Formats: sequence, C-alpha cells, structure tokens
Amino acid sequence: MDSGSYFERIVAARALLFVPGDRPDRFDKAVASGADAVIVDLEDAVAEADKDAARSHVDDWLSRGGNALVRINAAGTPQFDADLELARKHGCPLMLPKAEDPRVLAEIDVPLVPIVETALGIEAATALCAVKNVARVAFGSVDLATQLGVRHDDELALGYARSRLVLASTANDVAPPLDGVTTDLHDESVLIADVAHARRLGFGGKLCIHPKQIPLVRQGFMPTEEELRWARRVLTAGDSASAVDGQMVDRPVLERARRLLAQDQRS
Repeated sequence: MDSGSYFERIVAARALLFVPGDRPDRFDKAVASGADAVIVDLEDAVAEADKDAARSHVDDWLSRGGNALVRINAAGTPQFDADLELARKHGCPLMLPKAEDPRVLAEIDVPLVPIVETALGIEAATALCAVKNVARVAFGSVDLATQLGVRHDDELALGYARSRLVLASTANDVAPPLDGVTTDLHDESVLIADVAHARRLGFGGKLCIHPKQIPLVRQGFMPTEEELRWARRVLTAGDSASAVDGQMVDRPVLERARRLLAQDQRS
C-alpha cells in the first residue's frame, strides 16, 4: 500500500465507512460504496472470539491489493501487538481507539487516525494532535458519552469535547477532525442535523456505519450554494478592507471565502 498517498486521502476525506473485519465479503463492496476512505474494523465490530480470524481476513485482503485504514484494538489489549504488526507489515494507516497517551502514538510508525473517546483523551487532545504521524483525529462520541453518563446524541453535553478537538487540530495544523457515527439508520433528518452541527463547530468529515449515509455526509461537509455565492462576492470586492452585503470584509474574511471556494473545487 502507498501509505503516503493514502495519508493525503485521509486528510481530504469527508465520509469514511466502517466495515467489520470478520466480513471479508463486504470489503470490496465498501471500497466501491463511494466513501472517501474505508476503515476495516478489528475492534468494536468483531466479537472477542472472532478477532484472530478477522485479522487473518484483513491480512489476506491487504496482501491482494486491498486499500483501507485498519481500526486496531486499543493499546493494552491482548490483540494490540498482533494488530499493530499487521499494519506495519502492509504499511497501511490505522485508527487507534481509546487514544490517550501521545507516547503510545509516537511509537507507531504508520499514518495514524487516533480516536479520542475518553475524558482523558479529550484532556490530552493537543498533545495527541502534535504527534508527527497523526493525519487527523476522530471523535468517539458514543464511547465518551457512555463514560460521562450522558446521551451520545446530546449536542450540549458533548459540545466542549467536540470544540476541544477542533481547537487542538487547528493549533497543530492538522486537518479538521472527523465526527463520530450517527447510529440512527432510518431517519435521514437526524444524520443531516448531525452533519450540520459538526460542520458548524469546525469538523471536516464524519465516520459512517452504512453506505447509505455516505452521500448525505459528503454533501453536508461541502459549502452550500449560498456560501459559494457569498464567497464569490467577497473576492470580487478586492483585497482591501471593504463591505459586502453590509458586512465588513478584511483579510480574515477573504481567507474564509478562498477556503470555501477551494473546498468546492475538490468535490
């Protein structure tokens, strides 16, 4: 696997799709789903008794040219060393759950997407984002909510944690973080609202658990037509301080307009 090119793919991704590591029949289907990147999961999606078999399935698929991130089991678990060896063997990027200690991340020599999903991880967010091989971080909203004793869909209860990840990423010049999963697979309005909330806070993408979520997630993290019209009006005003639609335009506003148009160009 060309880990360098896949690193860039992760940085630019808006919709990333999980696929269970013990379901090799779904690996190629996940790749063909339209997701910006696929995450083959050896952790939560796989029962304890099936983890060795799942690792073998993933090893075989990667050996035959498969491309994906691999979510390994957390540091300190019985599977961690074997999972990490698998990632090193194929040079594939990995997702590390329960990320809390930057020293653990620093010892891993493949591209990383740490999942920050504990109170300790949130408090260590700036240090985690500073580790060299971190492409971007992901938010484990369900696990953190469980630890805190709150609902995983409570925007207010998890607002601080989400904003902390956005600030930590920006402070370290890391790509905007990936929001956690939306567990409701039937009501599209829930997913749309979740994406809008995450984007408003500064997230750049989202983890998906079903292929049907991908189009809505990809679209939701793109600039709206109204935003693009505003950006074009701002840029036509020139580089000096001016006013557009009754609002002052100066250098930071011009930069935001340029970023919006750049996001549209990479769609």
